[in-house]
Amino acid sequence: MSTNVQIRLARDRVDSELLSSDKTPRLYTPGEVITAQHGYMRGHGTYMEGDDIKASVAGVMEKVNKLICIKPLKSRYVGEIGDVVVARVTEVQQKRWKVDTNSRLDSVLLLSSVNLPGGELRRRGVEDEQMMRNYLKEGDLISAEVQNIFQDGSLSLHTRSLKYGKLSQGVLVKVFPSLVKRCKTHFHNLPCGATVILGNNGFIWISPNTGTEGEDDGGFNQNLQESVTKSDREVIARLKNVIGSLAASKLMLYDTSIQYAFEASLKYEVHELLNQEAMFDVAFLTQHRLKLHED
Repeated sequence: MSTNVQIRLARDRVDSELLSSDKTPRLYTPGEVITAQHGYMRGHGTYMEGDDIKASVAGVMEKVNKLICIKPLKSRYVGEIGDVVVARVTEVQQKRWKVDTNSRLDSVLLLSSVNLPGGELRRRGVEDEQMMRNYLKEGDLISAEVQNIFQDGSLSLHTRSLKYGKLSQGVLVKVFPSLVKRCKTHFHNLPCGATVILGNNGFIWISPNTGTEGEDDGGFNQNLQESVTKSDREVIARLKNVIGSLAASKLMLYDTSIQYAFEASLKYEVHELLNQEAMFDVAFLTQHRLKLHED
């Protein structure tokens, strides 16, 4: 028996032991060979190179019968119809806006999927196309809802409800989409005096509680004249640091966990919440209180 054949048989035996073992799952890196055996089907996160199945992302292997997948540790947002998202406009095109929703492809906001100023209901014409940049332009932040999913995986959004629209003064926080808990509502007016929009795509918007801004003009109003008080700025900064503390400890983000973390952070100054010890302390107290609440 030749040396190459012996090496091949030994490699297949090792692959078989790794695939059939129930030990702690190991981490695969992009380009690493998962198995060289025949008879296995490649799933998400893998690709074929010759006779080898290799990982295309960094993650943990999941095997269902003969199907091999790699579940990535970090992933982009995969949208579902009805999801609330916070997005940034990246381009103005004909009858549509391209927006960044933290997904693999840019999402689309059609001109027919937004409210016209004043809530007017009619067909969109040439004048509306010419006015698109007055409604939304590059760099604007919006809140929207996923209306449809195209065949290539890109998302179609809409802002027909008055609770959606352009966002004005506030802070954007980016976390992993998997950390945002799916709830009945993702718009929360917290008792601390701030409004939080928890986007399913991992974009979180924190702003002062200003009531019903933008309801008279279809959600396109952007009030940059009204000054935000120092106390409101401190609350927003504290919420931003608190959300960062929870995300660093991989705790789920929703209104209750954020409120508990905000209360646990009051013993620290805002700038102290950037220290690692304070972040872990806030996360630990929040997790302990959530367990007591569940019990």
